[in-house]
Amino acid sequence: MPIEAIEPQRLYRQISDQLRKLIVDGEFPVGSRLPSERDLSVQLGVSRPSLREALIALEVEGYIEVHMGSGIYVCPPSPAPEGEIDLSTEEGPLELIRARAMLEGEVAYAAAKNAKKAQIDAIEEAFQQMIEHTSAGTNPLEADRLFHIRVAEATGNSVLVGLVTQLFDARLGPLFNRLHSHFDTIEVWNDAIEEHSRVMKALRARDPEMARAAMRRHMDIAFKRYSASLVGQAGLFSKKVVAEKAVKAVKAKVVAKKPAAKESAVKVVAKKSAKSTTVKQTSALKASAKRAPVATPTKRRSARAGS
Repeated sequence: MPIEAIEPQRLYRQISDQLRKLIVDGEFPVGSRLPSERDLSVQLGVSRPSLREALIALEVEGYIEVHMGSGIYVCPPSPAPEGEIDLSTEEGPLELIRARAMLEGEVAYAAAKNAKKAQIDAIEEAFQQMIEHTSAGTNPLEADRLFHIRVAEATGNSVLVGLVTQLFDARLGPLFNRLHSHFDTIEVWNDAIEEHSRVMKALRARDPEMARAAMRRHMDIAFKRYSASLVGQAGLFSKKVVAEKAVKAVKAKVVAKKPAAKESAVKVVAKKSAKSTTVKQTSALKASAKRAPVATPTKRRSARAGS
């Protein structure tokens, strides 16, 4: 038997392999809820980001599904797809963000130092596209990609353009795409626009240090964003519906504010009357208790004794 080279496996793959085996062996039965991400990370002795990447891999493969506000559940086995999903070459999404933070901070620094006016205008154009798409309720991912590539182009270094493009496009793979789907909300994109606006401000000011800090801040926030609980997130359109309902509720409160003020006096009178009745009833109960004989307490076993 020929000797085969041993390839180092990504940590998230090791974690997902172990969890997958537990699911297949029935340790986590179909329909059961997995322990919380915090508990799993402690039991496995791994970081939350690495566990997060492993859970996303299992979700893409169809072993688990995330129920918003409830938990992560084991799925029933599904018919084998035509082509089995191969994630062996996929980079961890959170590792990608860390790599981009290291690279694109320096890219922004060089862009602020070397960019021509036409290049700054091109970056501004991509930034405005992000704003327009988000305002229209459409996904601004393509404009976001264009923004980062144009910042790289402003460095005048084609190798950096290639690296930034390659790292950004890695987020279009199945792992990053699934992770992103849990956080693809209008609120998140509005936050991202604010983060990009800081980079844009530094580039306009030709301030390399500010540009580096703004880009790193953007990536650090993105890392924290994607490290938040999967169970507590909502999709883009459901988030929009929730926001619309909240606006309607606020409007309804404003309309009902004056009538509510008129009723307040009646409520106060009713409250005082109820309080008076309660005081009288309490006094009567106390008087009755004084006249009644004191019962000898019966010893009984505590309900907790057997627990």
